[in-house]
Parts: sequence; structure tokens; C-alpha cells
Amino acid sequence: MTPLSLLKSLFPPALHDRIILVGGTVRDMLLGRDSTDIDLVAAVSPEDLISLGFRLVESVSATTIYFKYLPEFGTVDVTRIDNTHDLEHDLHRRDFTINAVAMDLSGSCIDPLGGREDLSRGILRACSDKTFTGDPLRLFRAFRFEADGWQMSPETVALIRVNDWSSALSTLPPERFSLEMLKALRGKVAERFFEKMIEFQVGVELLPELFRMPHIPAGPLQHHPEGDLFTHSIQVLQRVAGQSNNPLARFCAFFHDIGKLTTDPAHYPKHHGHDRAGFGTAVELCTRLCLPLSHRKALAWVSCLHGKANIWDTLRSSTRLAIAEQAAMAGISEILPLVAAADKAGGLPMAGWREVTRVAGMNSRELGIDQVKLESLPVKNRSAYMLQKRIEMLKNGIHER
Repeated sequence: MTPLSLLKSLFPPALHDRIILVGGTVRDMLLGRDSTDIDLVAAVSPEDLISLGFRLVESVSATTIYFKYLPEFGTVDVTRIDNTHDLEHDLHRRDFTINAVAMDLSGSCIDPLGGREDLSRGILRACSDKTFTGDPLRLFRAFRFEADGWQMSPETVALIRVNDWSSALSTLPPERFSLEMLKALRGKVAERFFEKMIEFQVGVELLPELFRMPHIPAGPLQHHPEGDLFTHSIQVLQRVAGQSNNPLARFCAFFHDIGKLTTDPAHYPKHHGHDRAGFGTAVELCTRLCLPLSHRKALAWVSCLHGKANIWDTLRSSTRLAIAEQAAMAGISEILPLVAAADKAGGLPMAGWREVTRVAGMNSRELGIDQVKLESLPVKNRSAYMLQKRIEMLKNGIHER
């Protein structure tokens, strides 16, 4: 069911000429993309909306909306206006012209700002000179659109450059920033989000680690000819993005060397122990940005384990099994080998990783262990006995070092 047919069935015919689709819903329809949520502007009374099952959501910092969740489609958000003549004002207060195209239920477009032309050209243009001052989060939304392949217009670039955004961003809730960052990591050119932050020097209040990266060596030049940590992190992100659409994998790729931020400059260009230091630094970063627990755990353990993963071929089976077991508990069994291979140009996969992971997850019965014999052992010896069985299981396929 298309959004238009859904809305025609959701609202009675007498209201159809007062229901207007707006925002990303229209943008995606015009681009031929699937849309999971619907944004509406409606010249409909609160009583009518409530009678149709919409709930009022009041906000101090954002527009008051009514919403209804449809299991078969997603969320329908409604911004109420007094009459349809107010629609153009609503479109002018939106962020970018590509999100300021409206469509009535007959499928006709209302486009006072030329958004359809910008859509066809892949241009991101601010709706007004107040686009960013009205909501500074839109700075990061612009960078997120760039990460999906859009290009900011010169006028939009000028609006960003004309102000110092430090004061406005110092009070921005970190979770709002994080949401834009995680969306950007799904983009076609995800690295642009971070590159634009650096280019415009926007966001140091929220992500100071990023702005330190260009001034820190990635490592000795014979191992890191790219030079600085920012360039290295961008390259690892690009390599992982070429292999995976998983935004968590891409997040871990970009910040995998976060432990290098703790290195005493006297020790540059080396970063001994950065993998161990990365664990705590990753937890601190993710906590401050209000990121999900899954991201905190994944980045902490990718930071901690990627050093050993980079020398996988030299490790004993027991060490490999320990890494695989920890990776499984941290939810990074698919992510760690991606980051390890991407950590240098031409990096190779971790040979036998899937088999090691499979064996590391086997229980005693799957390992062919006699339960009576296992239970006869002292409790403190049982883990070592099972480890030995796992090593034996691997010997046919992986050479013990």
C-alpha cells in the first residue's frame, strides 16, 4: 500500500483536501524510495485527530505533533495548522528545500521553494537564512545528508561559515547529535559526516576526540604512511564501509584507535598499549554521547582486541579461542575481522576465524566430552580441560603455534 492510498483509507473523504504529505515522505516518494514513516500537515481540528486515534505529543523545544502508529506501515506524524493557507509558512520553516516539497492526496506537488529541482540535482539548500539559527542540530543534519551523497549549495555553506556555533551547540543534547551521526554512518559516503565537521570546525563541544585526531600521528610512518590518526580512521571506515552496511561496524571502524588519544606525546609516533587504553576511552565516549549499550560494548572490545587481531597468524590457538569467545560476548564476531582487515591497506582476513568462533561457542556435549569425566574433575580444572578439547578440535584445521 502506498502512503497516498493508506492516508485515503485512514482519513474520511471529507478531510482529504485538508491532509498534506510533507518532509522526507514526499522526498522519498519522488526519489522512488520506500518510506516507513509518514509526515503530514493537516488543517484538521484536534478533536477530529483524537477521534481518529491520534495522540497529542507536546514539546517545549519542538513543534507539537499528533501521532499514530500503524503496525503494517510505521508512524504517522501530524503537524496541525489552522487552514491550508498556512502550508507555505510551514514549508519555509523546514530545514532544506528537498524536505519542503508537499503533496496532496491526489498526488499533486506543492513546491514554493524549488525543492524538486534540487532533488533532481542532488543539491542540499537551506530553506531560509534562519535554517541553522532556528535549530543548530540542522548543521549535523546537513553533514548527514552529505554523507548520503548530497552536496550543499554555496548559499548553505555560507550560512554555516558566517556564525560561530560554539555557544548554540554547547547546550545541544548529545543524544540528538548521536542520532544524526548514526544515521550518517548508514550513508553512501559515511566519512563525509566527520570530514565536514572538521572542515567547518563544527561540533568540538560534542565530539572533541574527532578534532584531536588530525594532530596525532597514526603511528610510525613505515606502518602508517597516511600520517595522522584522522586520515587513518577515515581510511579504515572507508574499507569497512566497502564490505558492510552495518552502521555499528562502521562506527567501530572509525573509532577503533580511540586509545591513541591517550598516548603521551613524548612517545609519538608510537602508541604502545593503545588497545588496552582504548577500552576505557571508548566507554567514556559512548556514555557521554548517550549511545546504546551495544555500541559501548562493541567499541570497547574492538578497541581492546584489534591489536591482537592484527597479528592473528602469530597467535596460539588458546589465544585465538579467548579472542573469539570475548568477541561473541561483546557482539562483535562479524565486526572484529572486518576492522582488523581494514586496519591497513591490503589487509588480509583472519584465517580460520569462523571455525575458531564456532569451536569457541561449543558446549561440552558438542565437544564430545564425557559428562561423567568432566564432573569428576575439580571445578577449577574444568575450564582448562574444555579449552584443551577445543584446541584439539582446531588442530586439524589450524596449525598450533
